[in-house]
Amino acid sequence: MISKKMKPLVENNSVIRVMFEEGKRLADIYGAENVYDFSLGNPNVPAPPEVEESILEILREEESVFVHGYMSNAGYEDVRETIAHSLNRRFGTAFGAGNILMTVGAASGLNVILKTILDPGEEVAVFAPYFVEYGNYVGNYEGKLVVVPPNTVDFQPDLEEFARKLTPRTKAVIINTPNNPTGVVYSDKTLKKLAEILKEKEEEYGNAIVLISDEPYRELAYDGVEVPYVTRYYRDTVVCYSYSKSLSLPGERIGYLVIPDELQDSRDVFAAAAIANRVLGSVNAPSLMQRVIKRCIEKGASVNLEVYCRNRNRLYEGLKECGFSCIRPEGAFYLFVKSPVEDEKEFCSRAAAHHLLLVPGSSFACPGYVRIAYCVSYGQIERAMPAFRALAQEYGLGMAEGKA
Repeated sequence: MISKKMKPLVENNSVIRVMFEEGKRLADIYGAENVYDFSLGNPNVPAPPEVEESILEILREEESVFVHGYMSNAGYEDVRETIAHSLNRRFGTAFGAGNILMTVGAASGLNVILKTILDPGEEVAVFAPYFVEYGNYVGNYEGKLVVVPPNTVDFQPDLEEFARKLTPRTKAVIINTPNNPTGVVYSDKTLKKLAEILKEKEEEYGNAIVLISDEPYRELAYDGVEVPYVTRYYRDTVVCYSYSKSLSLPGERIGYLVIPDELQDSRDVFAAAAIANRVLGSVNAPSLMQRVIKRCIEKGASVNLEVYCRNRNRLYEGLKECGFSCIRPEGAFYLFVKSPVEDEKEFCSRAAAHHLLLVPGSSFACPGYVRIAYCVSYGQIERAMPAFRALAQEYGLGMAEGKA
């Protein structure tokens, strides 16, 4: 009954979601406090109080037709204008409502822009490790995913290999910074060199290459690390943003695309993207949440970075003490830890025996590593440390300083 295209997706269901479901099963058996689920990037930090305040104010003050009705496929103009002004204030850009298209979260936004620009057989380059669904999104429009192998020294993109991967069929490049799963923030130097390569290839091939910057973790950066705004570097850029992480609203599915005037044929692209939003079935972004986002921006609502930073520090230091090896993440809420054995899936299986649920790096096209999401309670991290120590001892990892 199901289509041929869906069969492999069903058979290879997301490992992250499978682990999440396994966590619920184990919690029913052993109790939630005895299962240490680090699989899913589901924020444990409550939404800022401005979210609930705004919802109540809107329901009391605004007409129900305005709150719950249809609007332009691109979203409410005043909401888009508010977002544009916020971006201009923070990043020195010059956007208006005509550059912002409201979407049903970042995933929908990526699908909207890929449907807008991608013809069958055209290529989309990504840097490993990358969010696993990128391949599915590109495949939705019969595109070809081209993977640049990982640079496991510092997880900045391997730009020499990237330049070799680009062809006359390259239509887009997707980057994700701060990165899921590594927590790395692409540096100013990296983005300048990336932009130089793309400009050279555009001239060589005689066609536009769109840089799609996927930014759901933009506000989650620690220790004063700056997350550069990508439109400063390259004109043919589209930014995809979500409030899932910054306002802890993953289930509300609200985000936006930035389509700058500098993008080649930007007006046509914007118009086509608005239609893509409709024909993909979203029609428009959730009405109530658009109104909420406008008020939250005006009230200055922001993420509680201290909670995530504390979690990061405790888990990073704890794992290093156990003998595990990983880089210190600059953003997002993930640690990307080197597996003590080549087969990281076997390592994840052994971890599960200790009720530790981790995601294998092969899910992100980077085998030999595991992802640990620290958007959990501090208490869970503390309770999990004896399990991590026991796991480390199974693999002969020492407790001596400097060993990892």
